[in-house]
Amino acid sequence: MTPLLTATGLAIGHGGKVLIRGIDLSLDRGSVLCLLGPNGAGKTTLFRTLLGLIPPVHGRIALGGEPLSRLSRLQVAARLAHVPQALATPFAFTALDIVLMGAAARLGPFARPGRVEAERAMAALDRLGIADLAGAEVTRLSGGQRQLVLIARALAQEAAAMVMDEPTASLDFANRRQVGHAIRRLADAGTGIILSSHDPDHAAAIADRALLLNRSGLLASGTVAETMTAGNLSRLYGIPVRREQGDDGRLRFY
Repeated sequence: MTPLLTATGLAIGHGGKVLIRGIDLSLDRGSVLCLLGPNGAGKTTLFRTLLGLIPPVHGRIALGGEPLSRLSRLQVAARLAHVPQALATPFAFTALDIVLMGAAARLGPFARPGRVEAERAMAALDRLGIADLAGAEVTRLSGGQRQLVLIARALAQEAAAMVMDEPTASLDFANRRQVGHAIRRLADAGTGIILSSHDPDHAAAIADRALLLNRSGLLASGTVAETMTAGNLSRLYGIPVRREQGDDGRLRFY
């Protein structure tokens, strides 16, 4: 089966200046790939490159086997959705308004969302268990609820893959668990997800594969078990890290 997203021999940066080179990654249906690394390591630049917002310095990116460079913005939106780190809006949009923006992302520039898009938006809210928030103003929602609304917006886009920029950043423990469980359920239902995180425990709980980026470049890539070792994480963050496996089989880091 053709991967949803691939990057081969990728070098990323700005203005032709390379920040990181030698990145190879592949995202399949039903898989969660987590990027880990300190601030300034290039995670956001990599995401912007994968989304086609900035060009790669070198290498090839493909969505569903087709070169990203040959796809229009509407074609990219049909295959890859973006969940930003936080919802920032000065307006009192309802949750349904926000999700409807995702449902309309694949329409032409002058087309207006109609009944089909509204039904798709409600279905996305319902799938995440927050249909009761449809009429609520997003400025009055909790951080976890707002993040679920953003995921619902991406879900309404009906893309097979999602890029999530630190989806649990600044959330408390309960909201991190809620959002993490929602991400894992989406993957188990077939969506391919690539996300970034600062929390190795969170990554180990929901991801299948990990990619470690530090300020020197790509440190390691592979399955969570083989990549998120104590040695690799110690080098990644510059501090001693211990790894233990609990009786439940889950990895934990100290």
